Amino acid sequence: MGFGVAAFGLSFGAIANATPVPELEAVGVSDSATDLAQAAPNPSPAPTVEPLDIAPEVIEDSPVLQRWLEEVPDVRSQMRHDPAFRTRVRLGYTELPSTEPDGGVYVGVEDVFLGRTGLTVSGEYQRALEGDRQSYGGDLRYYVRPLGSSINVAPLVGYRHLETDEYTTEGVNVGLRLMLALSRTGAADVSLSQSWVDPGGESEVGLTTLSFGYAVTRNLRVSTDIQRQNAAEDKDSRFGIGLEWMF
Repeated sequence: MGFGVAAFGLSFGAIANATPVPELEAVGVSDSATDLAQAAPNPSPAPTVEPLDIAPEVIEDSPVLQRWLEEVPDVRSQMRHDPAFRTRVRLGYTELPSTEPDGGVYVGVEDVFLGRTGLTVSGEYQRALEGDRQSYGGDLRYYVRPLGSSINVAPLVGYRHLETDEYTTEGVNVGLRLMLALSRTGAADVSLSQSWVDPGGESEVGLTTLSFGYAVTRNLRVSTDIQRQNAAEDKDSRFGIGLEWMF
């Protein structure tokens, strides 16, 4: 009996003198949080972008560098909406072998874009300096691939009037145009068009046109055209050379 009382007294004293458990846990959690905060690495400073060491004359001669230095472009959006070729106003001299004398002039506009779509409007007028030979008309073209593509195809539909020494015809002009853009700035491109005036009619005429343009300044190009006209009455050709102003 005395041994039990003594044991109970020792146990009670030990419990009375012990530090409460909740306080130990609180102190332990607090110390651990402090240790973790002190051990955590400091966040790294944001990296700085060093300016490109490019000579000013190189930047002045490169429109691409100028655009990239102002703002990094959205290349994917450009590929879909920014044309790889540009609107052009044309003026030049044309050779008409079947006309005596065989010289003439032509004016026109190529690929006026209707909004940010692949639909464009084009038109031209050409006439011999002497005689009655002339042609004029306009076309709607729809480029089916993204406008930034280097290779594009466009069905075309429009109206054409053709007048030569052998025949006169006019009517609907339908066909296809293939465009190969050698530079996204319009510096050089090649196009091939095949169309038919009054298709299926008695006065049907096939037109095959190969064009090439090369820029001599940022907005001015030299262009050449070779066209073959195939009619039941006669087969004829035309060669032109002129200037194009790009927008």
